[in-house]
Parts: sequence; C-alpha cells; structure tokens
Amino acid sequence: MRLRNWIAVVVSALLLAAAGTIGILVNRSALRAADTVHRADSQALAVNNGTLTRQLQLLTAGELADFVTDHVLHLGRNSVTDRQALATLVAKSETFAYGALITDLSGNVLTATRADGLPPADDAGWKPLRALLTAGQPGFSSVMNVDGVFLQAVAVPIMVGSSPAGILIGLNAVASTSLQRYLEGLKDSTHTTSVIDSTGTIGATDQDSNVGKKVDPAIRAAIAQAPRSGTFVEYDSDGTAMLALVVGQLPGGWAYVRVQSKSSFDGAVHSKSQTLNLTLLAIILIGVTAVSILGYRTMVQRRRNDERFQALFQHAPDLVSVLDANGKIAYSSPSAGKVLGFGSGHLVGTSVFDIVHPEDRPYMLHHFSQLLGERDAVMRLQCRVRPASGEYRWFEFTASNQMHNPALNGVVINARDISDTREFQERLAHEAAHDALTGLPNRRRMQDALGASLRDDAVAVLFVDLDGFKPVNDAHGHEAGDELLRQVSQRLSSCVRENDVLARVGGDEFVVLMPGVHDPADTEAMCARIRQAVESPFEIDGAEVRIGASVGVHLAPLSCDPDEALRAADHAMYTIKKSRTRPALASAMPGRPGRHRAEP
Repeated sequence: MRLRNWIAVVVSALLLAAAGTIGILVNRSALRAADTVHRADSQALAVNNGTLTRQLQLLTAGELADFVTDHVLHLGRNSVTDRQALATLVAKSETFAYGALITDLSGNVLTATRADGLPPADDAGWKPLRALLTAGQPGFSSVMNVDGVFLQAVAVPIMVGSSPAGILIGLNAVASTSLQRYLEGLKDSTHTTSVIDSTGTIGATDQDSNVGKKVDPAIRAAIAQAPRSGTFVEYDSDGTAMLALVVGQLPGGWAYVRVQSKSSFDGAVHSKSQTLNLTLLAIILIGVTAVSILGYRTMVQRRRNDERFQALFQHAPDLVSVLDANGKIAYSSPSAGKVLGFGSGHLVGTSVFDIVHPEDRPYMLHHFSQLLGERDAVMRLQCRVRPASGEYRWFEFTASNQMHNPALNGVVINARDISDTREFQERLAHEAAHDALTGLPNRRRMQDALGASLRDDAVAVLFVDLDGFKPVNDAHGHEAGDELLRQVSQRLSSCVRENDVLARVGGDEFVVLMPGVHDPADTEAMCARIRQAVESPFEIDGAEVRIGASVGVHLAPLSCDPDEALRAADHAMYTIKKSRTRPALASAMPGRPGRHRAEP
C-alpha cells in the first residue's frame, strides 16, 4: 500500500477516534444533564406533594382547634355534655369518623365516643404526639394497630385561661382518610408513593394493601435525617437496585416517600446511551480498516448523532422542546403528541406563545426575555397551555438558555402537566378559608378581610345570631339543623351587596362586613333585610320552621383594631338578644359581655 494510503488510514483513524471520543463525552454530558433535570424535577414534585401532605395534616389539627374554640368543654370524667360534643365532632368530620376522646394532661381518658377500640396509653405510637404537645404544637402520633385497624391520633390542648387543662384527641383510620384516597388516585405502575411515620410504618399509600406494613430498613433509617427539600436513598431489595425519594420533617416525624426501581427511574435513556457508546467504538474500529469509505462514515456519524438525540428524548414522559430566540419551536419531542394531543411535528415552526393563555402571555414573554439575556440561565415557571382539545391546562416549565451551545442553539424547555396537583393545592387553600357546611368564608378568612378593609376605610360590622335555632336542632336533629344553616346562608347571601363580605363564624352565628359605611342609617336597611330574610318560614324535611335573628351593629372607623371591632359588634348583638329575653332569664346573666372573642 502506498504511503499516501497509510497516511489516509492514519488520518482517518485519528479523525474517527477523535470524533468517537468526542461523541462519547458529549453523550455522557447530555446524559448527566438529563439526569440532573430529571432528578431536580422529581425532587421538586416530591417536595410539592410533601408540602401538600403537611398542609393536610395541619388542617386536621386546625379542625380540632376550631372545635375547642367553638365549644365549652367540662373536662369531667364521663361527662355527658362532653360526650355529646365529641359525638357531634365525629359525625361531622370526614377525618375523625373513627372516634374522638378527651384526656387529662397525663393521658388518662376522661370522655370518649367509643368504649373500645382505643389505643392503649402505653402504645409507643403516642410518643411523638406527646413530644409535640409538650413543645406547644399540635400533636401527631405514629401509626397504631388496634384490633387490626391502623389508626393515627391528632391532638390539641384544651386551654383554660392561658394554661392547658386537658387534651382533645381525634382518631382516624388511616386506610380511609382523604390522603389515602388522594394517593390512590395518583397510582402509577412505575413507582409507589407512601406517607410513612417515624417508625417506618406506612400510613397512606397508592397501594391500599400496604397500609400498616414496614418499609425497607434503608428508608426507615433515612426518615429521621431527611430534610424538607428531599433526599435520594439508593438500596438493594432482593437483588433489585431501588431508589427512594424521601421528603422528611412532616409533623410527628412523618415523611413522604416515592419508591421505584433504579432502572425504571433512569429509563431508556441510560440503556440507549450504553448502546450508543458501543456503536461509536465499533465505528472507530471499522474506520481504521475501511479508509475508502471515510466520506460514508462521516454521513453515518451524522446519522448516529441524530439517533443519539432522539434516543435521549423520544421516551421521556415530559414534553421537551427547543425554542429559537423568537420563541418559535425548532424541535418538539414525540411526547408532545401524548401530552398535548398534537400530531408529530405539528408544533415545529410555530410560536410557543400561541398556545399560552392570553392572560399568562405577558408574564411568559417577560421571563423569556430575561432568560435570553443571561448565559446558562435556568428558570422554573408555571402557566396555562392550550392542548389540541382546546381546554387550557396548567404546565410547569424548566427553561435553560442554551443559545451558546452549538449542539442545541436554543432555549431548552422541559414541561410537565401539573393541573391535578394545582387543583389539589387550590382545593386545600379554599377549604382552609371557607366553612365546610355552607361554603361561606370562615372566621379566619373574615378576619383577614376585615383587617384589609380597615386599612383603607371605615367598615360596618354586623354580627348576626339566629334566634330559635337550638330548638329546631333539638326537635329535628343535626341534619335538619345543618340544612337550616345552609338555607339561611343562601338567604343572607342574597341580602348583601357586591362588595360586602358574608361569613359564618361558628354555630348559628354569621358576620356581614360593609366596607365604606360611615352612617348608622346605612346599616338599618341591611339589618331589616337580614331579619326579614331569616324570619320568613323555612321548609325543612317537609315541615315549616320559623326562626329569628338578632343583629348587632358596630361602625368601625379607619385603622380600627379588627378584633376590637368584632367584639363590639358581638356585644351589640348580645345586648339586643338580651333585651328580647324574659326578665327572669336576663337577670340570671347580669352584665355578661360578648361571648365571642376574635381569633388571631
């Protein structure tokens, strides 16, 4: 072979070796970047679900705290009045349908809704609950097994004056909680999701048969040290490499855990990457002996590079796109068809902002401009996107500025549909600020609105208390009483103005806020409408029911203290109610102040 052929062989071998080495390094770099994004997205989703779980736990404690605030408990052993109050709590609560009890500060049961089926006082599951109560926080127990039923206890102190005098405990059967139902709705064949107590016992999971079981010791050991930001735990289970994402520091030492095999987490990207590396090595060997097809090998290399790019993204569950500097889609992964419903290649060449909700478009354009101005910048954004079906859905975007990267020359977008998670967040926020029975704003929401209004103008505060509600409740039952309260709330809603706030603050008590009202005469018409609406007969279970209403009015001036304004309206209402009471009854409670204190 002539010298020039040897030179061609050597040059070709060197070129192919260099190209193959660079290809392997680029492939590894892209794989690391994909892994980093995948882990960050998975961790962000887990932290988000962990936060939702924490809020749901705190909402259950808030339900008990509201009950303590709204009821006067006697704290006597086997108190009939306390048992009736607890029965009301259990009947109305979706969380504590299993039972409720009152104990003294030492844990001795004073009153309970059930005679058996209670966890013994020496059960180790009480330990985290008692520790939290001692620290001045709501208490959450570990999972406890009573006669084959797995329970969790939630507790709040019962205050007398400024000191705790007893403990209110709600029990929930963990297999039937709203958290369990939510996790079952998120069931996925690739992974399992669980909420686990500090002992490693599963309290809620997407596979209901696993409730009450112990998790792998590696996960159990990680729960105590797991931060709120989440941590990955790798371990071996019966010869299978597993990966767990643990979000810790939930109330009571609980943790949110997502588990799947390492291979399913890595997905097809890793296997395709290994195949590609072997292919590149084969190309190098072939190139050394096949100098005559150097040009052909260049074409093959280009084709292999395209295959590498497709292999990285075609099986990704998230939508991956590359945008140019004007926001036009230069590349869209095959998953766009599954996620958005568009045909293959339909979006290429169109502006991504055409499918963004008009209200979100200025927000996205502003951040896109900021992203282009910073090299290697990464932003995480949320907006509404219109799929092929036409119904907007919420997506979370991770955008990375790769305009300087010759292999991409654009902005890389990784997007996932978060509509279900966002809907769950909004539902939790609504439930935290509204009364579950009537749908009206609750006391906390009303106090926030009152404070905000008083910073701008005077507010007329009308405190409404129903007259004759208790006899209706006693005669027809709690379900009839609940129906009466719902009808009252509907009538009161038709009385208020557009900018007024109507709230149910407890039992049979409502508050109307009238911002901008300075003259007492302006409230008289509202009071008359309220009394007329309430005094008209109601039809409850086929029977005609009549009640009345006592309305206390206080004109709160600008910058008035909201708690003081609410107490003044409450006192005015009580004065009116007392003036209607029989003399003998009125004399039994001389000088009694307003009964309702404002809550923080």
